[in-house]
Amino acid sequence: MSETMVGTEPVISVRGLGVKFTLGRRNQGLRELILRPGRAKQFKAKSFWGLRDVSFDVHAGEAIGVVGRNGQGKSTLLKMVAGVMIPDEGSVAVTGVVAPLIELTGGFVDDLTGRENIYLAAGLRGMSKATIDERFERIVDFAEVRDFLDTPFRHYSSGMKVRLAFAVMSQLDGNILLVDEVLAVGDKAFREKCYRRIRELLDEGRTLFLVSHNDGDLRRFCTRGLYLREGRLVADGPLEDILKRYAAEG
Repeated sequence: MSETMVGTEPVISVRGLGVKFTLGRRNQGLRELILRPGRAKQFKAKSFWGLRDVSFDVHAGEAIGVVGRNGQGKSTLLKMVAGVMIPDEGSVAVTGVVAPLIELTGGFVDDLTGRENIYLAAGLRGMSKATIDERFERIVDFAEVRDFLDTPFRHYSSGMKVRLAFAVMSQLDGNILLVDEVLAVGDKAFREKCYRRIRELLDEGRTLFLVSHNDGDLRRFCTRGLYLREGRLVADGPLEDILKRYAAEG
């Protein structure tokens, strides 16, 4: 994305962001009480910060890759930006509409047909029926499930489910794309189709926030990187610099 295409006002502004999780453990069970009488004890819940003191801005038209090992807060950060989680401290301000390509098949119902799920999933994400009608053929063509439109979703293969879900999500109108590892699924031909669709959206001026463990995917789209470690933002800069640091420390 060229500098001239990047807006001057941030579309995402994160300040001192923190979210705390609590891990609880149950009392010892009946078996323990019988086999080890008098030794039963209650475990106290443990808390940890999934994210802590994270601050950064994202400007319109930027394509940013988020890196870090599993469990370091990457997906949590995307969910905070998407507004599906509430921070315990700090703030996330988003200007515009978010199109989350996260947990793609969430909201799809097994007992409904593919056709019904298109209307349900798109409608739940704010698309009007008139807009779904207008984009229906594009969604079906992208997913390549026309022969199964009136088949219950439960009978779709895992690949078909992902294709249909991505096809729906990629038609959302949000100016900010949140993509969490979804490019790692599907066969090669489907991934190439996803790549082309994301490139089309970026060429329209959308902003991309991408979580991926695949350096190739990150380099394909992103110019800037954020490196999360133990829930903290330890580096923010040009993607290649971030990838080198992550490779050295990860």
